[in-house]
Amino acid sequence: MADDDDLNLPRAAINKLIKETLPHVRVSVEARELIVICCNEFIHLLSSESNDICNKQTKKTIMPEHVLDALKSLGFGDYVGECERVLDECKHVALKKRKGSSRLENLGIPEEELLRQQQELFAQARQQQFEQEQQEWLQHQQLLQQEHQQQLLQDTKNNIDEESRIVVLEDNPAAAAAHQQSTLHPTQQLPTPTNLHQQ
Repeated sequence: MADDDDLNLPRAAINKLIKETLPHVRVSVEARELIVICCNEFIHLLSSESNDICNKQTKKTIMPEHVLDALKSLGFGDYVGECERVLDECKHVALKKRKGSSRLENLGIPEEELLRQQQELFAQARQQQFEQEQQEWLQHQQLLQQEHQQQLLQDTKNNIDEESRIVVLEDNPAAAAAHQQSTLHPTQQLPTPTNLHQQ
C-alpha cells in the first residue's frame, strides 16, 4: 500500500485543486477518488510516452521538450501552450531558488539544519494529509449512517401503519369482513344475503 501511494499524486493536493477550481460545488468522496485515479493514469501515460520519445532520440534524460512532444503525440496539443507558459514560470522560480540558496550559504546555516527543517515540513504535510483524508472518511461514514437511519425510520413507519390497520380490522368485524371480501377474487367472494336471494 505504501509503495502504491509513493507512485500516486497526493490526495491532499488534488483535493485542494478541486476546492480552488470548484469552490461552490460539493464533490463526493467517490468522485474525488475517481479524479485522483484519472490524474495518476494521465501522469503515467504521459511519462511513458515521453520516455519513448526520449529513447527514440537516443537521449538518456527526459527533457521538457520530450513531454511537450508527448502531449502532441497523445492528442493533447491544445495543452502545449499552457504547459510552455508554466515551464517558463518554473524556470523563473528555479532561478530565484538558486539565488536564495546562495544567500542561505552566505548566512552560514548548516546543511544538516536545513535538512532537519525540511523533514519537519514534510512530516507536517503528511500529518495534514492524513487528517484531511480521515475527516473525509468520517463524513462519508456519517452520510451512510444517515441514509441507513432514514431507511429504518421509513420501515418502522410502514410497520406501524400495517399494525394499526390490523388493529382496526380486529376491533371492527364489519370492516374486517369488508376488507376480506375486497381482497378475494370476484369468483371467490363470500355469498351475501343479496346474492343468495338472487340465486
